[in-house]
Amino acid sequence: MALDLEVIARKAEGGSDYPPLLFVHGSCHAAWCWDEHFLPYFAERGFDAYALSLRGHGASASPRSIRWTSVASYVADVEQVAAELPREPVVIGHSLGGLVVQKLLEQRRLPGAVLVAPAPRWGRGRGAVRLVRRAPLLSARLLLALEPRTLFSTPELCRRLLFSPATSEETVNRCAQLMGRESFRAWMEMLVVRLDARRIGSTPILILGAERDRLISGDALRATATDYGADLTMIPDMAHDMMLEDNWQEAAGAMLDWLSRTLSPP
Repeated sequence: MALDLEVIARKAEGGSDYPPLLFVHGSCHAAWCWDEHFLPYFAERGFDAYALSLRGHGASASPRSIRWTSVASYVADVEQVAAELPREPVVIGHSLGGLVVQKLLEQRRLPGAVLVAPAPRWGRGRGAVRLVRRAPLLSARLLLALEPRTLFSTPELCRRLLFSPATSEETVNRCAQLMGRESFRAWMEMLVVRLDARRIGSTPILILGAERDRLISGDALRATATDYGADLTMIPDMAHDMMLEDNWQEAAGAMLDWLSRTLSPP
């Protein structure tokens, strides 16, 4: 049974010759994070751009408590929305959404995929250890509450984990206000996941990383790119939430350059 999922669409004026772009958000975010800048940016440049809110996020329904929702359920959400598009999409996933996209690519080849600060294919166990060392009390709160949103519950925490120091207070505050609940089960799955590089690497892939990212290391991204035979672009002076940073155009421009080189209109 299909779920009632929120989808924001920004279409190119006069139609598009390219495959549509389908954006998948990360932990505690929703479709809004792509509509701030990226959806209109790509629509203005000839792409039909869509962003969904995964079940239990934004305005999307959920048949059960979000706390125990699996990554496989999130993959099913992306498959549902992709099936409703006029053509197979290029799928773009951020952070946890990047893991969802990688799981999708294990099952099917797509015209292209962009992984934005994605969870690496062997899980985020090492990243979790770094987080515990840097913020032991905060990590303990997360485990006691079984609620990943604990990590992003204030503007100060959002700035510390998601944004570069130069990001405006207005941007950080808005993000903190819009952050929602997340699946504790999906977070646990993200720590121990193992993915099939051979299957995933059959799709053309760009990995976008941020040099100031406190959650996903550059070394992890470089190793993931090597495993997939993917292109890798590291953006300086940006942090984890590249699509919301004040200099978001740098990440969007890198993605546009890759899409223009990789995709051939019919």
